[in-house]
Amino acid sequence: MNSPQHSRWVGWPRRRLRPTRDGWWCLGASIGLGFAAMNTGNNLLYLLVAMLCGLIIASGLLSEQSLRGLEFVPVVPGEAWAGRPALVGVRVANGKRWRVSYSITIDVLGAMDARRSAYVARLAPGEEQFVTWETTFPLRGAHPFPRLRVSTRFPFGLFVKAGHIDVTGNVVVYPRLVSIGQALVRDLASGTASARRRGRGSDLHNLREYRPGDEPRMIHWRSSAKSGALVVRELEAETAIDTRIVLEGTGADRDQLERGISEAASLAVHLFRAGARVELRGPGVHVPPGQGREDRRRVLTALALYDPAAAAGVAAEPAPRRAGLREIRVQI
Repeated sequence: MNSPQHSRWVGWPRRRLRPTRDGWWCLGASIGLGFAAMNTGNNLLYLLVAMLCGLIIASGLLSEQSLRGLEFVPVVPGEAWAGRPALVGVRVANGKRWRVSYSITIDVLGAMDARRSAYVARLAPGEEQFVTWETTFPLRGAHPFPRLRVSTRFPFGLFVKAGHIDVTGNVVVYPRLVSIGQALVRDLASGTASARRRGRGSDLHNLREYRPGDEPRMIHWRSSAKSGALVVRELEAETAIDTRIVLEGTGADRDQLERGISEAASLAVHLFRAGARVELRGPGVHVPPGQGREDRRRVLTALALYDPAAAAGVAAEPAPRRAGLREIRVQI
């Protein structure tokens, strides 16, 4: 996602005011009592009309102060995948210094799901609450954060005052994961290489003096006899063979493009989980090899945002070959 930016209601934004059922009764009673007071000149009726009008005015002012000063910051999952449920939300904060916000209803408006609502009964000055909902993104790519409808019936429940707010930010949705096939899984798992670091492999990494806590089975007796002190072996860790995923094709066929991108993402996830260094190359895209969490994020983000139209006419740079590197070509 883009760096979160909070959205805040300031000034006098456009609101919609709709009477509830009780509100219609209040308005009808005010109008009826008003006509009766004018026809009869009864001071008590004028007093009742003034009281009802005061309730209406107070309802408008108090509901407005309840909505003003609210801040909304998007909260997105660490990873969102196409076709899988993801938990998305907003952090709602009361930016006012003294006044409390009451009875806030937040409706999530979006075409991908039915409308979802959340209710915040009370939000003290400076307080914040998290509001979350589950959604499923059908396609990969950058999806804009859904629009929010914020409303309140505070204080008397006579009117619903509501307004819309656009929360700045995008949710980057990774490609849909697919099965890569058992034959390919066995082929990927069959290759291991030395990682040139200490671990639990089978190749010798180093010899060093014995330290308290070392496993006795790791003692190298021949070197210990020569040096007159206990010497232990350090083994090299094993990791999967470094792999380069190469995207081939123009992406003109949309279905083939999405199948290829999903296959490449599924391969990358499997390889990263196995500890391999993964590189991504294709027309208009190149992610250098890496094996950490940040490298995994870069590869998946590049696949999520890949657009063949932007890469049209851009040939893939020739990739240097090196020993111990496996290439997997994926048609898009």
